[in-house]
Amino acid sequence: MIRVVYRWRVAEEDFPRFKEAWAHTTNRIHETVPGALGSFMLRGPEDKTEVLTVAKWDAIENWKAFWGTENPSQMVGMREIGERLSVTVYDEVEDFTR
Repeated sequence: MIRVVYRWRVAEEDFPRFKEAWAHTTNRIHETVPGALGSFMLRGPEDKTEVLTVAKWDAIENWKAFWGTENPSQMVGMREIGERLSVTVYDEVEDFTR
């Protein structure tokens, strides 16, 4: 398993639209892309413009196949609202969340 952390900068007034676009996007990817296992979103408590989305994938190969040219078409709506600052892939070592 891997986790992919996307770091975003989203204006406070655009956050509701970004959250809606993210929900639609992550659900569509989860339902249609092999190996995509869903995602969750985090928002900074002090800097409300700092947003992280964390995706779970079954294997890095499936994420790379989705990522392709580094601009998956499914993520266009999110990129139109927020600025994607970085993308980092991590191996999932343990997960004790419930």
